[in-house]
Amino acid sequence: MKIGVFECESWEKEYFKKKIKNHKLIFGDHLTPNTVNSVKDCDTIVIFIHSQITKEILDQLPKLKLLATMSTGFNHINLDECKRRKITVVYVPRYGENTIAEHAFGLLLGLSKRIVDGVERTRKNNFQAVGLDGFDLCGKTLGVIGVGNIGKHVVRIGNGFGMKVVGYNRTPDKIFAKENKIKYLSLDELLKKSDIITLHLPLNESTKHIINSRAINKMKNNVVIINTARGELINTSDLVEGLKSKKIKAFGADVLEGEEFMIDQRELTKKKASWKNLRVLKKNNKLLKNHNVIITPHGAAHTFEATKRILDTTIDNILSFIKGNKKNVIKN
Repeated sequence: MKIGVFECESWEKEYFKKKIKNHKLIFGDHLTPNTVNSVKDCDTIVIFIHSQITKEILDQLPKLKLLATMSTGFNHINLDECKRRKITVVYVPRYGENTIAEHAFGLLLGLSKRIVDGVERTRKNNFQAVGLDGFDLCGKTLGVIGVGNIGKHVVRIGNGFGMKVVGYNRTPDKIFAKENKIKYLSLDELLKKSDIITLHLPLNESTKHIINSRAINKMKNNVVIINTARGELINTSDLVEGLKSKKIKAFGADVLEGEEFMIDQRELTKKKASWKNLRVLKKNNKLLKNHNVIITPHGAAHTFEATKRILDTTIDNILSFIKGNKKNVIKN
């Protein structure tokens, strides 16, 4: 079997070679219209979220039987086209619940303690702390939108900081709530009562732009928002306006709406980007320049432990498929 593997670091490539033997492995940076020709004869393709699997890409992969994404999310894949072509799509359902929760608090601490501004000063040999006043987490109300596997880790960490934790979930876990001192609220109640709001939802039609101008208007003044889930959960234009008006005190994120255009702005021409895409790109650039904002490059899960779990699950998905035992198949 020929297997094309994209978006891997050097040690990850060696790990694939060690675990998958007697099969030809072809490695590449990203799967794009410019690189797809190198894997046109592959039976299996392995990708991460920055490789967009479109109809046009699939047209160039006539032998493809298995598409393995090294992620939990799969909105970068045209599942309808894969289904039509009888291509099996597998994913990694769990790998970094604690890892991503820890990153959410890394962003929050970076904002609350003005860490980035402080580091920038000391690197210039400026050890004046004037103007670097932050805020405590202890005693604040933390609103967790999406109390699933990741959200539950966030709740536990919030409790450790002495925060009052409230949550919103379609199906509240009453046992977890009792054991972990969390009160479930309606979404509107959570928005009104939280000092800090952190998002841990999947992206779908009902959650896209769940944070918009209407939601922001319901929030407390000087609210802090954290997003380590999906960029499209937030309407970027409304977020920028909220920061400008100071309704939103600070924003931390590992994901952005339209982040594929931030990674490679050539995608704007390849995808025939709309004016809406261009507006989002412009707003994202404003966020990057705001001192009350911390953005990281979609790397919340980039720890050795989490990455190894991703690799092990992906490799098991591939080897199981070869043996005729499909695992972690995305149903569509």
